[in-house]
Amino acid sequence: MKSAWIAAHRDGFALNELCAVLEVSVGGDRAWQGGGTADRRGLTDAPLLALIRSIHAELKGADGSPRMVHELRARGFSASKARVERLMREHGIRGRHERRDKATTDSQHSLPVADNRLARDFAPSGPNQVWSADITDL
Repeated sequence: MKSAWIAAHRDGFALNELCAVLEVSVGGDRAWQGGGTADRRGLTDAPLLALIRSIHAELKGADGSPRMVHELRARGFSASKARVERLMREHGIRGRHERRDKATTDSQHSLPVADNRLARDFAPSGPNQVWSADITDL
């Protein structure tokens, strides 16, 4: 209603004066003149969650929240990292974690184990009773 009145009287007065009298922001009036469309495509939680789930399934569950935010922004949707983290946490959506360290010890083998002859006695009673060496290739 106010913006329609501003549009009708715009020829006689400056836009900032009309907006100040009616207590309307200049940006709000310009948005109304442009049809009220937002520059970015913002989503409510439900459609954003559906989009997160579809991206998560598309990428086979590999992405966590930082990469999910990057993917959403690449597709033209604005969402903060905190919002994506919250939605993923509340709905149990998690990124797949790759094992960082490979287990190199196999304690379930059937090979014989050498006896512990030192038996943790690191202070022998005399010389030449316990020997240790470093094996290196020359």
